[in-house]
Amino acid sequence: MKTQLITLLCLIILSACDSQKKPDLTQQPTIEDYQLGETWVWKYKGVTTEGEVRSDGTDKRMIVQMNEGLGMTIGNDTIPLADIVKPDESETPKYDWPLEVGKTWKYENSWTSQDGTTGTQSQQAEVLSYQEETVEAGTFMAYTIKYTGKTTNSRGYNADEEEIWLYAPVVKTFIKLTQSQGDFLYVEELIEYSKPN
Repeated sequence: MKTQLITLLCLIILSACDSQKKPDLTQQPTIEDYQLGETWVWKYKGVTTEGEVRSDGTDKRMIVQMNEGLGMTIGNDTIPLADIVKPDESETPKYDWPLEVGKTWKYENSWTSQDGTTGTQSQQAEVLSYQEETVEAGTFMAYTIKYTGKTTNSRGYNADEEEIWLYAPVVKTFIKLTQSQGDFLYVEELIEYSKPN
């Protein structure tokens, strides 16, 4: 009887552990994961430590039909979806697929702004957790990814930065970004998400 009780207790414990196991690895979205009419809307705001608002508005993206297939509207541009889901061959990507808790990598990015200023970002990335996160658009299972490093530009700007991205696989993108860079705090949050039935 005692042996049967111990066996039953072990089975209950193993069952509980199994139901709380880590999620499967999250792969990069593919074209097939998107639907015509799928829409995302974020609100964003950037404020200096002195209270100066440098950015404040909304950003909307939508999946639309193009001559060559599906595309995504980004601002005034429409980008072919095939370009958006193309695997990043960089050794220092923004997202190192597949995503899983505990994974670390280095992210580096070089850019040129509209006024010709060039800059670089160099950050260490780590996936901290995978859990329910609530934003204005709703509650989603999301990875918390922390990036820490530096941003520099050709005008002599050099700042430490920390970014926290909440990436939700079900919406195939981030649902919240909190960025602290020098004396500037920027927050972007998903406020609407919809797709056809």
